[in-house]
Amino acid sequence: MFSLLKILRSGILPAMIAFSLASGAAAASPKAYVGNFKDNTVSVIDTAAGTVVATIPVAPGPHGMTITPDGRWVYVSSDGASVVSVIDTASDRVTGTIEVGKSPHGVTFVPGKGLLLVAVNGEDRIAFVDTAKQAVVASVGVGKPHTIGVSPDGRVAYVSSQVPGRFEIVVIDLVARKVVRTVPLDKTPRDLEYSPDGKAVYFTKAGSNTVEVLDPASDKIVAEIPTGASPHYVNHPRNTIFGMAIVQGPGELFLFDPVTNKPVRSIKVGDQPHWLALSSDGKTAYVTNEGSNTLSIVDITGGKTTTVAVGSQPRKIVVQPLAGDPKVSIENFAFVPQVVTITPGESITWSNNDGGPHAIAFKDGVAAGSDTLFPGKTYSRTFDKPGTYEYFCSIHTYMTGRIEVRAP
Repeated sequence: MFSLLKILRSGILPAMIAFSLASGAAAASPKAYVGNFKDNTVSVIDTAAGTVVATIPVAPGPHGMTITPDGRWVYVSSDGASVVSVIDTASDRVTGTIEVGKSPHGVTFVPGKGLLLVAVNGEDRIAFVDTAKQAVVASVGVGKPHTIGVSPDGRVAYVSSQVPGRFEIVVIDLVARKVVRTVPLDKTPRDLEYSPDGKAVYFTKAGSNTVEVLDPASDKIVAEIPTGASPHYVNHPRNTIFGMAIVQGPGELFLFDPVTNKPVRSIKVGDQPHWLALSSDGKTAYVTNEGSNTLSIVDITGGKTTTVAVGSQPRKIVVQPLAGDPKVSIENFAFVPQVVTITPGESITWSNNDGGPHAIAFKDGVAAGSDTLFPGKTYSRTFDKPGTYEYFCSIHTYMTGRIEVRAP
């Protein structure tokens, strides 16, 4: 029998420990981060357990929040200060702050540029933050900026501007770093987000019970989707077929069809909901409820909702992406998620978790697709070039899905 010293010298025990730690890290579930505006904290949620596992102090009035694509860093702007706090998700601690200017609101990344855009509401400008330098490297003047939507190619930003008596959307050329035009509005713009294909900009307005759909090619409003009273956050997340809005009056998660711009259904959440984030597989929505100090965890398909108590006045939320290559599950005669966004060179694996056979066929005709996938079988394809790849089940042609390949 080996002595402890011999085991240590042999390297067996260190290897076992390293394997155990690596296995534990791989098995860790994604975490959600909730900014509690009144508490000046961020609650950390274990999404698998549905419990708060840590509370992180941040600068006063956490307002805007975004997360890096790899899930490693969370950036939190503070309405009651002049900084953006940087949270390391490995340790769940603030590792630094970035001075950006008085009362920063919305924050978002420019895809593939290493740039963070910050709506510095108190100083009427958009700050460009180099995340490698952790410093502001440029600014563009915008009156009372609130939220920012960036085009998928990273070339254009639409900003909701809340100057009293002069409500508008301000359009910024991110390459030239200058305002190129404005879109006048009759009411105060609230949230504003780009669609994943870049063909629509969704926004809400104070005092208007609709989601506005704007065509960025013409800057014309092409549709108004009726909601309940006081819609706030609105988006068409990349990994779902649904458009989603938070409707504060009735306390609902509102789903709409972004193809027809028609309502689909509403799901009851908590009081005065504020924001949402979606899981990587598109199955679960996480909704902050500012009026009830809770987080609603919503099963999008079934509508079942569970509730987690968080801090006081929770507003923004982000969720870490799942690790590893994206996967699509074939279940209940549907592809889940129906839409997946990846970068060139990544692969998608389809797993047949259904009771009958299926087969993958692509509309572009370039790839041959799969053979018949009997229950338990898988099929993978690597996507090297940017583009939109639509596919279907050649056995059950009503089953459809889409892969969006976007340059980082």
